[in-house]
Amino acid sequence: MEVRVLPHGQRLDVPQGENLLTALQQHGVPISYSCMAGRCGTCRCRLIEGDVRHAVDGNTNNGGIDKQDHRPLLACQSVVMGPCTIEIPEPDEVVVHPARILKSTVTALVDLTHDIKLIRLAPAKPLSFSPGQYAMLQFTPDHIRPYSMARLPGEGELEFHVRMVPDGRVTRYICDRLKVGDTVRVSGPLGTSYLRTRNDDPILCIAGGTGLAPVLAIVRGAIAAGLTNPIHLYFGIRSPRDAYGLDWLNELAQRHPRLRIDVVSTLPGSDRDLRTGLVTEAVEQDYGDLTGWRAYLCGAPPMVEAATELLRDRGIRPDHIYADAFYASGA
Repeated sequence: MEVRVLPHGQRLDVPQGENLLTALQQHGVPISYSCMAGRCGTCRCRLIEGDVRHAVDGNTNNGGIDKQDHRPLLACQSVVMGPCTIEIPEPDEVVVHPARILKSTVTALVDLTHDIKLIRLAPAKPLSFSPGQYAMLQFTPDHIRPYSMARLPGEGELEFHVRMVPDGRVTRYICDRLKVGDTVRVSGPLGTSYLRTRNDDPILCIAGGTGLAPVLAIVRGAIAAGLTNPIHLYFGIRSPRDAYGLDWLNELAQRHPRLRIDVVSTLPGSDRDLRTGLVTEAVEQDYGDLTGWRAYLCGAPPMVEAATELLRDRGIRPDHIYADAFYASGA
């Protein structure tokens, strides 16, 4: 079967029934991957036309969506059943961080606000990841949730920012029972909203609440990589008392002269440095045209969805909007 790979137009001869990711790797086509199990989303690509189907328990799913063209695929979970054309994202931005499961030890628990706690972990072995990615933290077999890394790989410890959800099963465990010295299992890395370093495009970051954690990692990663791209970071919070990490942000602004920071509070307060309103309204007020920009979004799904729609309307290419949305219900 002929598989045509865009954007560079490679033509591959692939046996029917071959796993798509395996076929791409065997032909030397660069593509990002991590977990190999369909969880992390790193190997996401797009079927332009043809017959590629989702593998279910070793079989192919012949149901409706598999016959739709111009649909997203996870290469690791897709099987080539006929001639096809696929599109892979940015071959020059490939990252490969094989997913790992590591034991780690809690080294710090710090209250950042009235309902946000910092958790710092020392992994038994280094975890390779790109700034902006996240991991699954397993505190017990019954207490597992995804959280984003706020620090850079190679710094020795992993840092996570967790909002304590009222009556949340996992966050209640963290608040009441987790202590320094406890063991936590870390699985990752996961996620596609990681820093792209091989371009000089202006960067827009929009963080909501603890979505600041991966955005901090992205900005820290840009500085560590020596990027000179203009960066505008919007940090959306519910009220002034929910603001945290402002010292970190100010320190980053001193290190990166082209970094601009706006903290936007839904509810008004006495701090004149805070803008009032929705974070998406602030972006809308500041920019009429964002053509040529790249955006990194992290926060509650409604914010991420609204921001994605706005940024597309303002001219950012859909494949240059990188987002991982997290649901707090039952956390």
